[in-house]
Amino acid sequence: MAEYYAKSNDSLSFDLMHDDQLTGKITYKSWFNFNAVMELANHQNYQIEPKGFWGTTIELKDNEKVLLKFRMNWNGEIIVQTYFDGVKESFVCKHRGVFKDSFVLTDKLGIELLVMKPKFKWNLLNYEYQINTSDGFEEFSHKDILLLTSLHCANYYMSMMVVV
Repeated sequence: MAEYYAKSNDSLSFDLMHDDQLTGKITYKSWFNFNAVMELANHQNYQIEPKGFWGTTIELKDNEKVLLKFRMNWNGEIIVQTYFDGVKESFVCKHRGVFKDSFVLTDKLGIELLVMKPKFKWNLLNYEYQINTSDGFEEFSHKDILLLTSLHCANYYMSMMVVV
C-alpha cells in the first residue's frame, strides 16, 4: 500500500506527490474545461481531450495514439478503459459517501485499487486529495497514468456536480 497527495497549486493545476517527490502533474487549460496536459515525472506529456458532440467521452493521448478513455455512465460512475501495450482493461471510478466523501477506483471485478479523499481548502478555494493505493495497484506498469487519470476523474465528477 502506498500514499500519495495531490495538491492544487492554483485552480488550474495539480501536483501528485509520493514521499515528497513529484510523480506527475495535470494542468488544465481553463476552468470548467476538460482539456488538460498530463506530465509524468520523467517529463513525458499526454493530452487529455473531450470527444464527441457533447464532449462526454474524455481521451488521453500520446500524440495521436489513444491510451485511455473515460465517460460518466447514467448512474454517476466513470468507466475508464485503458489500451496500454495493446491490452484493453476496464476500471470504474465512483464517488462514495456523503459525509465520508471519497472516490474509489476499482477493477472490473470490483476490487478497490485506490481511494481518494478530497479536502476543500477554503483559503485557496481549491481541492487537495489524499490517495491510498492497494499493493495490487502498485504493481501496475502504468500506475502513474492511472493515478493522474483518477485525479482527473474526481475533478471531472466535481465539476459535473457543480454544473448540474
